[in-house]
Amino acid sequence: MTSTFPSPIADKSKNEEGAVFAPRFDASGLITAVVTDAGDGTLLMVAHMNEEALRLTLDTGIAHYWSRSRKALWKKGETSGNLQTITEIRTDCDQDAIWLKVKVAGDGPTCHTGRRSCFYRTISLGDGKAVLIKE
Repeated sequence: MTSTFPSPIADKSKNEEGAVFAPRFDASGLITAVVTDAGDGTLLMVAHMNEEALRLTLDTGIAHYWSRSRKALWKKGETSGNLQTITEIRTDCDQDAIWLKVKVAGDGPTCHTGRRSCFYRTISLGDGKAVLIKE
């Protein structure tokens, strides 16, 4: 399959300061996507995209991801109605991660547990052991 994106830029300065979007997919062909609510900045989820998911996201304005567990492309919210509409996409300095700011449709959950965010637990130390505390 031919890439729809330019090859990663070897020149560090051009990669960090230039205007060419040349995402660096990892050895598995994935790039990490951090997803926040466009309105209040809440961290909703962290997912992965392959080249097809990233291209579909850019082309449609709706977030698409690659499920590592199912080994399948998925359009977030397609079955629940909680589609994630992109308001802004950013990449980090070396273009190996992206940040999606989204508006979530429907009744708003992003997590498969029915919660707004996948980050609903805090890790705390109790008697020298890490324990999880639900919000």
